[in-house]
Amino acid sequence: QLQLVESGGGLVQSGGSLRLSCAASGFTLGDYAIGWFRQAPGKEREGVSCISSSGGTTNFADSLKGRFTISRDNAKNTVYLQMNSLKPEDTAIYYCAARTVPRILRHMCVDIRASYGYWGQGTQVTVSS
Repeated sequence: QLQLVESGGGLVQSGGSLRLSCAASGFTLGDYAIGWFRQAPGKEREGVSCISSSGGTTNFADSLKGRFTISRDNAKNTVYLQMNSLKPEDTAIYYCAARTVPRILRHMCVDIRASYGYWGQGTQVTVSS
C-alpha cells in the first residue's frame, strides 16, 4: 500500500522548534521530489518547502527562509522538516506529498499542488503567542 505518514507536530511556544517527519511505505521515497505543505484555519493550502530526489532544496515562501530546513534520509525512506523560531502564524496542519508526474520530471521541485499525487494525513502544529 502506498502511504505517507507525518509525525512530530504538537504545541510549542512562540520562538520554539519542532522537527516533523514524513515516512513513506509501499514506494521508494528517493525516486520522488517530496514537498511539505500547510493549511492554516481559514486559509488555502500553501507550499512550504521541497526536496528533490538528489537532495536539492527549495523554499516556496520567502518568509520561511532561515527558519525551516528540509532534509531527507533515503535509507530510512523519510523526509524531515526542521522548524525553528516558530511564530503563531505558522499554526497549521502540515502535510507531506510526493510528486507523481512522469518519471523524467518527478525528481524536481515545483510549487504546484496538482503535480503531487501521494499525500499524508497531516500533523497539527500549534504555536502559542
